[in-house]
Amino acid sequence: MITLVGLGNMKILNANLPGILIIEPSVYSDERGFFLESWNKRVFDKIAGRSINFCQDNHSQSFQNVLRGLHYQYKNPQCKLVRVVKGSVLDVVVDIRKTSLTFGKHFKILLSEKNQKQLWIPEGFAHGFLTLSEKVDFLYKADKYYDPSDEECILWNDPYLNINWELNGKNPNVSLKDSDGKLFKEAKVFK
Repeated sequence: MITLVGLGNMKILNANLPGILIIEPSVYSDERGFFLESWNKRVFDKIAGRSINFCQDNHSQSFQNVLRGLHYQYKNPQCKLVRVVKGSVLDVVVDIRKTSLTFGKHFKILLSEKNQKQLWIPEGFAHGFLTLSEKVDFLYKADKYYDPSDEECILWNDPYLNINWELNGKNPNVSLKDSDGKLFKEAKVFK
């Protein structure tokens, strides 16, 4: 179920996992190009119901059929605001909050340079994406610093999660680290 809420110059949509928000910024286009406000602290503080202080911006570039994830930090969980500025991805989040009614469920969405959608991912979710276009530039803001010693990874093709990555019989290009991810039933989850 998705409900629409208006806030400033952005539309906020609730996903089927509590806490996950789809953000559609207003895009002002003309023959010269476009302008959009991708982040506004006052708006995001209202969305999150608390003060959000991003401390790190990340930019990854991937080629077609690259699958990254499902990642999260366990001891110092991060909130993330993600978006695609070039290309398109199938973005997936998994609820890993043991006490949640949607524990073990996932949500997926197309994020692209064309639709300009962003995804707000609070603590308690694993995150990954599959690149759909020839080249993808993926940006995300995080409210805690990346800590490689704290990073966890759930196997992208875990049978319990049963995520349809829409691969159409292709094998994705996955890093060694991601191909060694844990099964969901063995992963550290949030209480």
